[in-house]
Amino acid sequence: MFWADGFKLYVENGKTYMLRIINAALNDDLFFKIAGHKLTVVEVDAVYTKPYKTDILLITPGQTTNVLITTDQSAGRYLISVSPFMDAPIQVDNKTGTATLHYANTVSTTARLTLFQPPPQNATPIASKFVESLRSLNSMEYPANVPQTVDHSLFLTIGVGVNACLNCINGTRLVGTINNLTFVMPSTPILQANYYNIPGVFTEDFPVTPLHKFNYTGSGPKNLQTMNGTRVYRLPYNASVQVLLQDTGILSTESHPIHLHGFNFFVVGRGVGNYNPKTSPSTFNLIDPVERNTIGVPNGGWTAIRFRADNPGIDVNATLLQIIIPLCFLTEAAWFVVIFQVFGLCIAISRCIRRGDSRWSLWWIMGKDIVRL
Repeated sequence: MFWADGFKLYVENGKTYMLRIINAALNDDLFFKIAGHKLTVVEVDAVYTKPYKTDILLITPGQTTNVLITTDQSAGRYLISVSPFMDAPIQVDNKTGTATLHYANTVSTTARLTLFQPPPQNATPIASKFVESLRSLNSMEYPANVPQTVDHSLFLTIGVGVNACLNCINGTRLVGTINNLTFVMPSTPILQANYYNIPGVFTEDFPVTPLHKFNYTGSGPKNLQTMNGTRVYRLPYNASVQVLLQDTGILSTESHPIHLHGFNFFVVGRGVGNYNPKTSPSTFNLIDPVERNTIGVPNGGWTAIRFRADNPGIDVNATLLQIIIPLCFLTEAAWFVVIFQVFGLCIAISRCIRRGDSRWSLWWIMGKDIVRL
């Protein structure tokens, strides 16, 4: 760990600050921590949460988290760190990015630096505790409108397959897969084809359950090849939808960050191992589950989400790893787009590769000014 240089976040004693923290990495869950200080989570993905006090955050790629921090410590410098979380047997760049929280009237050259030991790379209990502690605010003003019944239920297995590739060095390439289907991007936009009734662009036969059932979190099938196609699943307007996202061990189990374009969803359940349709639903939280637009499916586990299909158009369910795995939901009725602009103070966590050196970086964003930490 290296902290001689880096960004200094200057604060005054006795005040409360809001930090907006964004994981802008490509494919790594990240821990975020400030030495000697508690962080109170009040918002995730632009949705209020019940205040949750913690000393460490876990943020999946694409997620945002707003926290309050009260500067109630003595004058000095306090380490800020971001480090990767990976509990699968996959190699990651296990480096720690650092900055310092710097109290006003502190002499930089002489003030002590309060340190801490970052969590282990495979600290699953810490990660699970944070994720499972988040709850929607669910107040009169900001209710959690969780669908209590389900009109459409989808069971999606997520993983990576191996397909033939004539132009690749070894004749094969890795491809993303949902229910053993790899998405093919059409030359004509799906929304345009749907609006103008252009045939041959997509088919409406996306499999809502795996065509081949196996021990999903085990070693997986021997045949690693996937099907290719531009398939969609049509949802009636205002339908309530439940999606079970199941990690697989086809090549290796690992955490999968999932984002659903155009919607927020409620994370009603999660677990380790294979989802059990008989026993797993009894663990669902249908009262105040956290509401998000991006979630990490746990390594070797599953996540259940629910949402209402009330934003007509083409909505893509995509994993944010190196390989994009889209599933398109085609919601009936007129198409429109709503853009939300969020103002505030941001910390973006990213991974940069420069001159052959892969390292973690922190960026401080305020308005239009971006400063590397």
